[in-house]
Amino acid sequence: MAPVRSFSTKAARAAYVDRRLAELYPAPAVPLRHRDAYTLLVAVLLSAQCTDRRVNEVTPRLWSEAGTPGAMSRVPVARIEAIIRPCGLASQKAKAIAGLSRLLVDRHGGQVPRTYAELETLPGVGHKTASVVMAQAFGEPAFPVDTHIHRLAQRWRLTDGRSVEQTERDLKHLFPREHWNLLHLRIIYYGREHCTARGCDGTVCKICRTLFPGRKQAVFTRK
Repeated sequence: MAPVRSFSTKAARAAYVDRRLAELYPAPAVPLRHRDAYTLLVAVLLSAQCTDRRVNEVTPRLWSEAGTPGAMSRVPVARIEAIIRPCGLASQKAKAIAGLSRLLVDRHGGQVPRTYAELETLPGVGHKTASVVMAQAFGEPAFPVDTHIHRLAQRWRLTDGRSVEQTERDLKHLFPREHWNLLHLRIIYYGREHCTARGCDGTVCKICRTLFPGRKQAVFTRK
């Protein structure tokens, strides 16, 4: 009989998760379709409280209208809002897209800046959005934490889950820096395909059952 593996420490659980997800998703694609740093930035902004699938349905029409900061800055906000309405929060997002496009033209020569400080001054761009752009557009090590990652990190007891910020700090501490960008995507895919909000409560999917074979109670996400 094979020995029962112990995952009693965060480090042991993180090592298993890292290895298993790399096996499942060796080369994960960025879920949001984009052409460059600007279109990725706008797509991530649109994904707030909206599925990536819906964003990917809407953005081709938006890019046909304007696919650069200069072109977008000349599109009326009402027109942007009409196009992106299926993504929800359309008024707020349209104003942010128009505003950040103007700032990119006025302050950054029409280019998306490559620092967190500059990105987070743009309308509608918070730390998570900036992290995605830094990681996936510029290749800078980052660990953006979205709903999937926050939920799974708690289920796998990699964090105490008190806040998204704490989850990000804990995950950065547990995983090698050079793995962050791919691991962020791998956890997202696993959360969607196997450890879903309704399909797994911390006791169902393969990773949850491997890490906690004796777990009986569901794990509820702390907001």
